Amino acid sequence: MALTEPGGRLTEPSSGSRRTLSRMSAPSRGPSFRRLASLPILLAAVLLVAAAGVPAATNASSDGFRLDVSRDGDFVAQTNFVQCVGASMQMMLNMIRTSDDRTAGTQLSLQKLARGLSGERPDGRIRQGASVRGWSAGLTQLDAGPYKLAGTTTIDEALRFAAKSIRETGRPVGLLMWQGRHAWVMSGFKATADPRQTNDFRVTEAIVLDPLYPYGSRKWGPSPKPGDALTVAELGRQFVPRRSGASASLWLAGFGGKYVIVMPYELREVARYRAVAV
Repeated sequence: MALTEPGGRLTEPSSGSRRTLSRMSAPSRGPSFRRLASLPILLAAVLLVAAAGVPAATNASSDGFRLDVSRDGDFVAQTNFVQCVGASMQMMLNMIRTSDDRTAGTQLSLQKLARGLSGERPDGRIRQGASVRGWSAGLTQLDAGPYKLAGTTTIDEALRFAAKSIRETGRPVGLLMWQGRHAWVMSGFKATADPRQTNDFRVTEAIVLDPLYPYGSRKWGPSPKPGDALTVAELGRQFVPRRSGASASLWLAGFGGKYVIVMPYELREVARYRAVAV
């Protein structure tokens, strides 16, 4: 069965299981969400605001530059095969805020928020998952942004945009996986140089978290262990251009055939910002 949105319905987990995923047992630290008026989601080129005051939490060497804004406890598994967007939002909020919330109730609330901000399906059917547009708008509404969507024609360009935005803002990036069928979080990267110091750099590894771990997909491959650093070739087996064509254009005009990311685009203070040595 073809999926039509992130988390629409996962019919091919590598384990063959279709049961609900077990819930995380961590105690609730439920942060109160400040709902702000939604900011417009810009579908244009990347706007990065570089300013003094960004913590110089970097580690550069002759081997390159590496940065990760996540830490132990941020990962959250999706509680069922539908809520990859809600779980990805939950992980991103954990990275931005001072405490982690891995509760199923919070994940469900985030999923509902993203679904509500996704708009109606063009075919009139009831959504099961949430769209990438709702993902971006939800983070912005929760004062975790602003976030916006960006689409590129190559994976290298998408990773450059992602690395630049992580470096400038200290916030994670969302990756639209499996031709638009799944959601991952990119918490960091390794590059040939510091993206804040030069535009002459190339991303060699992406640090990612797949909320479907450890299930993976028979079609797309296994889920990486949370926090694994994947080479561009490894990431490219699952991070591929969003499907294109007449049906796909109904969802997000202009993003068919593109590598799509959910990226922060404005500098703001974050609760924690941690670099990892190369």
